Amino acid sequence: MTISFDLTGKVALVTGANTGIGQAISLALAEAGADVAVAGRSEPTETLDLIEATGRKVVNIRADLGSVEPVQRVVEEALTGLGRLDVLVNNAGIIRRADLLDFSEEDWDAVTDTNLKSLFFLSQATARHMVERGSGKIINIASLLTFQGGIRVPSYAAAKSGVGGVTKAMANELAAKGVQVNAIAPGYIATNNTAALQADETRNRQIVERIPAGRWGRPEDIAGAAVFLASSASDYVTGHILAVDGGWLAR
Repeated sequence: MTISFDLTGKVALVTGANTGIGQAISLALAEAGADVAVAGRSEPTETLDLIEATGRKVVNIRADLGSVEPVQRVVEEALTGLGRLDVLVNNAGIIRRADLLDFSEEDWDAVTDTNLKSLFFLSQATARHMVERGSGKIINIASLLTFQGGIRVPSYAAAKSGVGGVTKAMANELAAKGVQVNAIAPGYIATNNTAALQADETRNRQIVERIPAGRWGRPEDIAGAAVFLASSASDYVTGHILAVDGGWLAR
């Protein structure tokens, strides 16, 4: 019996790969042997350099996934640049914070459009290609708020709860077609998105005190889970939400 996490010959598309979790996943996939297309709003100069240093091919796709308008173009550019798509990592996301009683429709729509609507339609467009080939892996980045409600982030909680639901819905339809769909739910990871929490002395202390591992997670803590779900080692895993949280949900 041979169990392999090797991604040699595979092609991955990762959204939101400029920094943080997306960058760490992109690099880990490349180190495992995959060529990588990265898609996002900002120029991912550092990410491109890191992937190129592994000797793998990389394609840079500029797209604002705050709407579904660029979805088909993103898939087409990835296919044109790298020839196929074996793995999709839906990592692009935003967060808006405000008290519940003051939360605006604009902030609601911005978060749900990016974190849920674009995720679904990019998955749909990629899955059409994967189904034609009879194989593929879709990995959605969920959140602890897929399971919990959070504080002052109602649209983020709604969107990430939706990511959990749509992951299972897609898995149900695509499993028999050779495509596995799973999600990773990161715990409290030290990234730009959590900078406000890290800077809040009281909230930071409360968070660390609850985490059994006793520390914030790092982007690279998520990368191993992504390589597993992208590889043949996870061929019988689908519809699953894998929490990588230092034990937060077990507390």
